[in-house]
Amino acid sequence: MAAEPTAHALLQKHRPTLDQALEAIRTRAYWSPHPEHPKAYGENGSLDAAAGKAAFDALLGNRLDLADQPGIDDWVGGEVSPYGIELGVTYPHPDIDVLLPAMRAGQRAWRDAGAELRAVVCLEILKRISDRTHQFAHAVMHTSGQAFMMAFQAGGPHAQDRGLEAVAYAYAEQVRTPEQAEWTKPQGKRDPLVLTKRFTAVPRGIGLVIGCNTFPTWNGYPGLFASLATGNAVLVKPHPRAVLPLALTVRIARDVLAEAGFDPNLVALAAERPGEGIAKTLALRPEIRIIDYTGSTAFGDWLETSAHQAQVYTEKAGVNTVIVHSTDDYQGMLSNLAFSLSLYSGQMCTTPQNLLIPRDGIATDQGHKSFDEVTADLARAVDGLLGDDTRANALLGAIVNPDVKARLEAAAGLGEVALASREVANPEFPDAVVRTPVIVKLDGAKPDDEAAYMSECFGPVSFAVAVDSAADAVELLRRTVREKGAMTVGAYTTDAATEQAVEEACLEEAAQLSLNLTGGVYVNQTAAFSDFHGSGGNPAANAALTDSAFVANRFRMVEVRREA
Repeated sequence: MAAEPTAHALLQKHRPTLDQALEAIRTRAYWSPHPEHPKAYGENGSLDAAAGKAAFDALLGNRLDLADQPGIDDWVGGEVSPYGIELGVTYPHPDIDVLLPAMRAGQRAWRDAGAELRAVVCLEILKRISDRTHQFAHAVMHTSGQAFMMAFQAGGPHAQDRGLEAVAYAYAEQVRTPEQAEWTKPQGKRDPLVLTKRFTAVPRGIGLVIGCNTFPTWNGYPGLFASLATGNAVLVKPHPRAVLPLALTVRIARDVLAEAGFDPNLVALAAERPGEGIAKTLALRPEIRIIDYTGSTAFGDWLETSAHQAQVYTEKAGVNTVIVHSTDDYQGMLSNLAFSLSLYSGQMCTTPQNLLIPRDGIATDQGHKSFDEVTADLARAVDGLLGDDTRANALLGAIVNPDVKARLEAAAGLGEVALASREVANPEFPDAVVRTPVIVKLDGAKPDDEAAYMSECFGPVSFAVAVDSAADAVELLRRTVREKGAMTVGAYTTDAATEQAVEEACLEEAAQLSLNLTGGVYVNQTAAFSDFHGSGGNPAANAALTDSAFVANRFRMVEVRREA
């Protein structure tokens, strides 16, 4: 267990932040301890922009040393940035028969440390990650293809917020039961029955985090910190195209754990050889008792049905839908949708795909607009937003992999193109693949078109789907969420009955809804401590980031009773 001065120092340093996080998840008000602006860094040990870029550059072409991690049997790598740079970083490859037993060895002391000390150790890990946000931004950018500012914010402070949110929920659930209780049961004239009871939060075992390519930290941190804060060791298996951000995270976590007096092997890295498919092997190991996964529906379904020994949390694919019925701010609606469709080239699990628009058109503050006018005006809004190549690069980033590019190119053949995708040159990174979104018109009444819009087309592809009425739009929304799932739903309407019908459909199908967004908040963005990412109630995900259900089953309460 950690030495008392170290524990005391961590509690003094981080307990106020933990208390603020607990208050934030209670009130759901805006709060974040992690600055979003790059200029906020450079003091109190944090890296400024130049130092962060230099720290990233120093990693390229070198081993990321985790030499004290047990069972290293090889060094592997091969990441190529979507911007065209070969990273050349190599990582330790594990002999899992050696690594997994070593990870279990430190769990007893970590369990006995208690919820509060575990929480502040996690907060120290997050603080050191935050101090290196500029370095992480480049690592996320060059593995995910996000533009720098998005990589900085989503891969840095927003990911750190989600990690802290998971710690707060984990702590709250563990301390819901007291550590000790005196139990006295009266027996009338006889002496009462008296017991002393001690309650301990006991971890399930080793947690496995299976990382994703597009948001390695934002999607990886909730599961990592939820499992660690509840007493479990955590094995991080990054996506082979996005190892670096999570490998840096593991290295920092191991350093903090060791300095706090715990076994650094409580957090370890499992990088893989090309085509090895180590995630499937690890997922079935009996030592793995928790799995967090973000990625394809096929593998997520396999995990849920095959990894019987583990508690499995998945975020999979969905078909996100926006109903466009009517609006009192037509230009605001178009601008908001254009940004939502363009951000990170639509490579977000929350990006709208299907825009359901009545075929007879919509009522607006600028008069009636036909279906064709709405689609044409939205196309112009996207063109206007992305007309300048500098701004386009800053919003779009780069296409993350060839599969996304192939889907984008194939989408133009699915129907009438309202907005054609164009290639954008990136002068700083000439080999980057940058494309603007495509919008394709489809008919909701045609079975051939249904095959397209009822399947997820991940990337900068959206379908303007003509429907007969608002009621038909709501029914199609309901069926889409029920059958395919959705991480987000949006709606634009000035009609109270339509709004109520959309809301009721989302409540019944457990989909997160955004209504009439016309300003600086977008359907594909969620804020930690306030917004739930996913619901866990439809096929897109079996868990929400972050709620009590996401953390409560990562540990069990074990009771020891004694007669007083």
